[in-house]
Amino acid sequence: MGERIIVAMSGGVDSSTAAAILKKEGYDTIGIAMQIWDYSRDISEKFGTCCSLEDISGARRVAETIGIPFYVLNLEREFKKEVIDYFVHEYMEGRTPNPCIFCNNKLKFDHLVKYARSMGAEKIATGHYAGVEIKKERYFLKKGRDRVKDQSYYLFNLSQEQLKMAKFPLEHMPKEEVRFLAQEAGLHIAHKKESQEICFIPDNDYRRFVSSKIGEHLIRPGKIVTEKGEVIGEHQGIHNFTVGQRKGLGIPWSTPLYVKRIDPIQNRIVVTDKSGMKTENFHVRETTGTIFPRDLSPISAEVKIRSNHIPQRALLKPLGNAYTEVSFTEPQEAVTPGQAAVFYDGDTVIGGGWIAREEEPIK
Repeated sequence: MGERIIVAMSGGVDSSTAAAILKKEGYDTIGIAMQIWDYSRDISEKFGTCCSLEDISGARRVAETIGIPFYVLNLEREFKKEVIDYFVHEYMEGRTPNPCIFCNNKLKFDHLVKYARSMGAEKIATGHYAGVEIKKERYFLKKGRDRVKDQSYYLFNLSQEQLKMAKFPLEHMPKEEVRFLAQEAGLHIAHKKESQEICFIPDNDYRRFVSSKIGEHLIRPGKIVTEKGEVIGEHQGIHNFTVGQRKGLGIPWSTPLYVKRIDPIQNRIVVTDKSGMKTENFHVRETTGTIFPRDLSPISAEVKIRSNHIPQRALLKPLGNAYTEVSFTEPQEAVTPGQAAVFYDGDTVIGGGWIAREEEPIK
């Protein structure tokens, strides 16, 4: 029997195929699914892909098909604290969260790493389209070969210890090959559709979800204003908006209006026309990675500001206290506070952090 490895199995084609590949390569493969919700507690709140009982059952069936042990790890309490509470808090602070990044970092590559060690495993494998490379005794995250499916953005803040234990069997594969291998292995999920929704909000109504978690008594109506401060409408809570949003404003105007800024202090939504949506400079907080030279001089890199954004050239300047100033060569639309800004040197992730609000002080 080869090296022991834990595979995080969500019930989807990618993680299932990753498990099948590792088993075929001779690893002592063990499948793990994460239960993140008490399904008996509230049957009206159903979780979607990678979280539901159906998906866990599908992952178990895959494990049986390829002949590996399979366990379910209960992480309900951790998921609520580290993903859902964060998700709700960010919206109430005028930011747009990215729960997938937190789930990867806090659950898949934190709690599962601890579990893997208790099982005597040396590695944690997932079905992400990404890779790991060692340079000068440091571990670096790499883009996946399939640029359409590349998921390095969602893994940017993995620590050195987490990257050391990470294994990504799909790094060099296009999606078509993954589905072919799944079918060849006899996996029933070979042609399973992918979900584009947040896994714990299957109806994609995040506004309803946030409202249900904070309670109606904490929702404060406020004003919708132009950049000049002119009041042109009212809102029913800042959590109903995200930067770049156009639909749902409910304001008749001569030109389409977009959310430019969300101000939780004054409880205002600031709107503008499309020409006002481009940003050249912004700040990133909680910057990770040792990306700056010893003299802390600025560096040039490509920066990705959301999952489907094509990385753009920018100058990165350290500001202290893990803050970084990003200056794009060409202004970009909808730079959204709360989303990750990931820094690339070619195919290599060299750092990243969280986009800060304009008025947020550098602490």
